[in-house]
Amino acid sequence: MTGQTMKVLPALWFAASLYAQQNQNFDNVEIHVLPVQGSVYMLLGAGGNTTVQAGRDGALVVDTQYAPLAPKMVAAIRKLTDKPILWMINTHVHPDHTGGNEALAKLGGPGPGQAPRIIAHENVLNRMTQPVPNQPPTPEAMLPNDEYATPQKDIFFNGEAVVIYHMPAAHTDGDSIVFFRKSDVISTGDIFTPGRWPVIDLARGGSVQGTLDALNYILRLTVPEKYQDGGTLVIPGHGRLCDESDVVEYRDMLTIVRDRVQDLIKKGMTVDQVKSAKPTRDYDTEYASVPGLWSTDQFVEAVYKSLSGGKK
Repeated sequence: MTGQTMKVLPALWFAASLYAQQNQNFDNVEIHVLPVQGSVYMLLGAGGNTTVQAGRDGALVVDTQYAPLAPKMVAAIRKLTDKPILWMINTHVHPDHTGGNEALAKLGGPGPGQAPRIIAHENVLNRMTQPVPNQPPTPEAMLPNDEYATPQKDIFFNGEAVVIYHMPAAHTDGDSIVFFRKSDVISTGDIFTPGRWPVIDLARGGSVQGTLDALNYILRLTVPEKYQDGGTLVIPGHGRLCDESDVVEYRDMLTIVRDRVQDLIKKGMTVDQVKSAKPTRDYDTEYASVPGLWSTDQFVEAVYKSLSGGKK
């Protein structure tokens, strides 16, 4: 893969994700509800994982998967509460996490003439309103309407403090993690995806060091119950429910790959030479590619580009 090709890979990844939304058959997708702890639940479907906090005030939803799944998502949420969705939070811009914003609001929101507040960092709004080749503009009802530009934003809902932290230049430049303080649960978006190579979206402001900084911030918030197990639970952008030990393993993997790639760059290797050196070799059986979207080579190339300032 050439350096020129890499320049368009994140854009192609984004377009491929949009294509998946438009062309995937959602009829057979089931929404599985997993109780996490406290008032927090994890919904697994076809997009990114969805976090739901449900209680006396209504429902708060973190990441909305794809629009065609909205009826099934609302049906699953109705098993947790019969009250409306009053808050949504988008952890980042990608459509497998924001695609259901409008549909979920229409079906599960407060009612005609009203809409849930959609929280996201201002960079998410900026990215969603940028033109995408061969795609129509994002409908206004899908856009965040409660964006923030500070290091964090907090709300109090269902008797619980919910703190949203901006993680700069991580998976993208608009990443947020969401900490449910009483339930002791963190929703990370795609900063953390166990079993998958980290996606570093360079075209949308992502970086390997920012991703590591975000993972280390998550670890500062997590408190294990015993031997790094239990305690604070972590809902990743994709994959299984995790705890601190899982985040530690992921952080360590990315740190080691970063350091290996950095050493190879110092030796004057090109990106193709670095890929041939296989800096991920002892992790290849543990971390998978996402078919058609993100491969091991793309991950290594993104790390290389992030560390070398885009050099070939």
